Amino acid sequence: MRVGIIGGGSIARLFLEHIRRGELGDVQVVAIVGRSDTSRGRPLAQEYGVAYVTSFDGLLAQRPDVVVEAASHEAVRDYTEGLLKQGIAVIVLSGGALCDDALRERLERAAQESGALLYVPSGGIGGLDALKAACIAGVDEVTIAVTKPAAAWKGIAYVEALGIDLDGLRGPCVLFDGPAREGVPHFPANVNIAAVLSMAGIGFDKTRLKVVADPALRYNTHFIDIKGKSGNISIKLENVPAPDNPKSAWLACYSALAALKLAKSPVRYGT
Repeated sequence: MRVGIIGGGSIARLFLEHIRRGELGDVQVVAIVGRSDTSRGRPLAQEYGVAYVTSFDGLLAQRPDVVVEAASHEAVRDYTEGLLKQGIAVIVLSGGALCDDALRERLERAAQESGALLYVPSGGIGGLDALKAACIAGVDEVTIAVTKPAAAWKGIAYVEALGIDLDGLRGPCVLFDGPAREGVPHFPANVNIAAVLSMAGIGFDKTRLKVVADPALRYNTHFIDIKGKSGNISIKLENVPAPDNPKSAWLACYSALAALKLAKSPVRYGT
């Protein structure tokens, strides 16, 4: 399997390390995609002897079977539809971009017409299999509280506009509480899991998102509650932050690896 990776951060390095150790079977990273010649993906590509490209055409020239988007909402908009139309499977990690209904519909249509896989992994949460099953019976309410240490919320325009002194927090501080449709775009690098939960369940408008900065936390902690005809589900996840990016969970990085293993597998356990 020939793999392209959009983004040169911790997820790209994780892929390269596991592939070098032979832990993903017959898989080869054929390209790392960056925004420019000065992006951090370039030295990473050089370190591992992988082609470094900065354009859609450059990526296509490397003939990937699967492309992992591990960069940004912008990358989802710029690359995914074209790749799917070319029959190339895409694993989208910045699922929050699909809060845009028009974009999501285009990508779904492109996948259906070409037969290429559009896969949005669960990221730093679990329970999506139970949620999808419950939705068939009928689900009335889905809520997710995304709670992270204060440092994870730095550098976000929405948070800065609130005028909150994250370094000075002495207790939990609610940054947002409302529909996922409204909240997801405010935190493009932090709450992609709320987007995945919404798409797997009852949608962006009915899924409720609460975002909290808590200086006492060591882990990125998420609480999911689902209420429906088949019963009630409560899930708590305590995720170790990625070593070089407190905005992302280490589990989310490994979710990308698990998604790649499933992309070409004829055997799947769970839904």
